[in-house]
Amino acid sequence: QVQLVESGGGLVQAGGSLRLSCAASRSIFSINIMGWFRQAPGKQRELVATITNGGITNYADSVKGRFTISIDNDKNTVYLQMNSLKPEDTAVYYCNARVVVTDSWGQGTQVTVSS
Repeated sequence: QVQLVESGGGLVQAGGSLRLSCAASRSIFSINIMGWFRQAPGKQRELVATITNGGITNYADSVKGRFTISIDNDKNTVYLQMNSLKPEDTAVYYCNARVVVTDSWGQGTQVTVSS
């Protein structure tokens, strides 16, 4: 199990930017894939972006070109830089870490984008 602590959510106007951080309790090198998911009210949790410990990234079509996922191995932290935010990006954002077939989740951080 990996403990994950998220930070960086908040309220922002449409077109603005936020950066989410997720600190892991163990070395990123020992985690196969880290990612960000989000869940809006009344909707299912959906994938936003993932990154492997080798640096391979994957994005949902809805965020391509606007969001960037990255890793700081020295800090065991994964980031999600979110630019050109839209009201439809409003959701609780969850950090995820997958080690082999075991998933760990953070507590979630609220992102609200006003129009």
